[in-house]
Amino acid sequence: MTDTMHKPGILYVISAPSGAGKTTIFRQLLARRPGLCESISFTTRAMRAGERDGIDYHFVSAAEFERMIAEGAFVEWAEVHGNRYGTARATLLQAGREGRDVLLDIDVQGAAQLRASGLEAVFIFVLPPGMAALRQRLSGRNTDSPDVIERRMNNAVSEIREAAGFDYIVVNDELEQAIATVEAIVIAEKARTNRMLEVLPAEFGLKSSR
Repeated sequence: MTDTMHKPGILYVISAPSGAGKTTIFRQLLARRPGLCESISFTTRAMRAGERDGIDYHFVSAAEFERMIAEGAFVEWAEVHGNRYGTARATLLQAGREGRDVLLDIDVQGAAQLRASGLEAVFIFVLPPGMAALRQRLSGRNTDSPDVIERRMNNAVSEIREAAGFDYIVVNDELEQAIATVEAIVIAEKARTNRMLEVLPAEFGLKSSR
């Protein structure tokens, strides 16, 4: 194989209940795998100090976001605390064509929307080691009131039920091991037979048996 061989990019989707450590794993993976890039979401919320349009988010008006919904521009979108956030289909398709691997951090509902869109992706679900550990992590953040923690715990029960529909489940008991496991998934998926058959030299005479 040569460095000039071009593979289509892979979309990796990471979901988890709040407090499972998904965001930490996501950030560490981006830092450790230079070939991975982050999908930039569209949002209607106001830009905060230090943020840059097109870098942190694509900041658009409510009317523009509504137009994009009507045109089917999003593979997934949601409203959170009165603001809308969405992932554009064109962004993901372009990255794939350019051979760029994308890491997408979305909730369970967003992952379900993306799966229903028909876009090919590798779905990874991050679990806490147990519900007691999840409650302890949420309480240890000291950012939420008891009522909010209870609501997050109730949401976690229904979100965890969806884990069986994901391609991989990673239990975040020990953070470094969880990061290493997700990284191993990324590496293994790049060597999956159906992906390799698209780029291997014709002289090998390999054809898909499926």
